Amino acid sequence: MTSEVFAPAKINLTLHVTGQRADGYHLLDSLVDFANVGDRLWFEPGPEISLKVSGPFTQGVPTDQRNLVWQAAELAGWTGRITLEKNLPHGAGIGGGSADAAATLSALGGGAKAAKLGADVPVCMRLAPTRMRGIGDQLDAADGIPPCWAVLVWPGVGVATPDIFKHLKNKTNSQMPEVLPTFQDHTGMTEWLGGMRNDLQASCEALVPEVSQALKALAGCEGAGLARMSGSGSTCFGLFETLSQADAAAQKVARAHPEWWVKSCVLGQVN
Repeated sequence: MTSEVFAPAKINLTLHVTGQRADGYHLLDSLVDFANVGDRLWFEPGPEISLKVSGPFTQGVPTDQRNLVWQAAELAGWTGRITLEKNLPHGAGIGGGSADAAATLSALGGGAKAAKLGADVPVCMRLAPTRMRGIGDQLDAADGIPPCWAVLVWPGVGVATPDIFKHLKNKTNSQMPEVLPTFQDHTGMTEWLGGMRNDLQASCEALVPEVSQALKALAGCEGAGLARMSGSGSTCFGLFETLSQADAAAQKVARAHPEWWVKSCVLGQVN
């Protein structure tokens, strides 16, 4: 019997780099939410694991044990045929492989072992606004974050996380406030988020000038309350108060840059 599961894009609304441990791992303080756009997976039990990849971003995706989906199925002790529909770009800072692995563990079991597959996999299993601290191992619900409309823009160029951290000049930045606010409306949330940061954004802009172009395009759209890069990749997001504003912004950016991946979406409602 075939089962289906959704792997939503992970959006880092903030990403503060607060230190680096002796073993090289970076310490973070990040506010994470999830979008109603993402990859899809289908699972059909069988005698052995196989993986087929379809969708617009299949190029470069391994279909063997190198894929985190395959590794997640092995962790869960499951065998069978897996079909992965890749709708999210690679090296984009929106979860990607971690989201796929988390969705696999959610569907097949084995979630207690999620951290073995990377720091982002445990948070990707939560599917709700979350504050992520430490090396991704300290997860707390962020209940004061309301759903909001957003536009995601990936300017067609991926970037490797190690390269971003290598170019980061300051690795001991301030954390977010110990107690996060509870927001009553979109304006209050975007104003507060505007005072927070993604400490990797400047490094990424230096390496990938297209990120600056994407941010400028989003900021120039009517109703854009905030434009920022997500995570350690090259996807940028803009936050909007209404669906019509987000849809209009997505259409405007897509017309001006047809080579970019542009999606309007909702954050905080993945179903």
